[in-house]
Amino acid sequence: MSWGAVRRLLCVRLDSIGDVLMTTPAIRACRETFGCRVTLLASSAGASVAPLVPEIDASIPFAAPWMKPATASDDQATIRRLRAERFDAAVIFTVYSQSPLPAAYLCYLAGIPLRLAHCHENPYQLLSDWVADPEPASLVRHEVRRQLDLVGTVGARTDNERLSFSVPETARATVRALFPGRAKPLVVVHPGASAASRRYPAEQFARATDLVIEETGAQAVFTGDVGEQELVRDVQARMTRASLSLVGRLDLAGLGALIEEADLLICNNTGPAHIAAAVGTPVVDLYALTNPQHTPWRVESRVLFHDVPCRNCYKSVCPAGHHDCLKRVSPEAVAAAAGELLQ
Repeated sequence: MSWGAVRRLLCVRLDSIGDVLMTTPAIRACRETFGCRVTLLASSAGASVAPLVPEIDASIPFAAPWMKPATASDDQATIRRLRAERFDAAVIFTVYSQSPLPAAYLCYLAGIPLRLAHCHENPYQLLSDWVADPEPASLVRHEVRRQLDLVGTVGARTDNERLSFSVPETARATVRALFPGRAKPLVVVHPGASAASRRYPAEQFARATDLVIEETGAQAVFTGDVGEQELVRDVQARMTRASLSLVGRLDLAGLGALIEEADLLICNNTGPAHIAAAVGTPVVDLYALTNPQHTPWRVESRVLFHDVPCRNCYKSVCPAGHHDCLKRVSPEAVAAAAGELLQ
């Protein structure tokens, strides 16, 4: 079978929401080029965004045991499910620090004839289409460009390289009803992130948000999931200015609608930064130097960090213990960046 004959495509992206969003331009390229139906194999978090991505027709949640956090999974049931779907091809999307081979073996056992991925080592028959991975030895690309280049090797192209996220009208109306007749700039502040190494300190988030309110007259709205309630309460308790919390009150569609409605997002390197890129909302991205390739894609932004010799550590907890790549970004610098974008 040739790639031009592909009609049922499996896209494998086993990370989280932001990673799936950064893969959507490559998925669009496949759909537009091959005219295929696309199914996403993803973590439960990654699969949750699939209904909001028009280029994805269906999703299959899979807790891959080789991904963090490692969990037990029914691999045989997943293989049976993939075999039953009779996919023509699979594209396995990974960052350059991940191996595609476990997912490739899953697809091989499911009988998917075409299997494409970047790989650092010879995969032999596990991949029908092997792209020798040049990263990080020869270059480092943005994650979006990496995946577009991957599918480009089998002829998939698109003229629209923006991230994809479609806000439902119901979510948009619900969010707008929260701010009737608003005259102030609306600034969404998202202080959480899945990894501790990627979180700007709470006391500095508090001071930065106070400064943004004082200097721009903005209304600040905090977001996060239910597990981040204590973090947001801590930030708000340290503030001198009033703010609103919608933590735990928005589903993913509602979060997207709020970010779309906002004039600015202030956040760490986490999923909402990529939602903002998809809906066109400017971002102040407090970007921990754990990795270099996930900055906001094709949206007006300010990426703030303090350069450190231990950059690109890929650690969930700062291995040096100082957290200087974020701690040494002053709240005043955050407020100045926010002011520039709001103007």
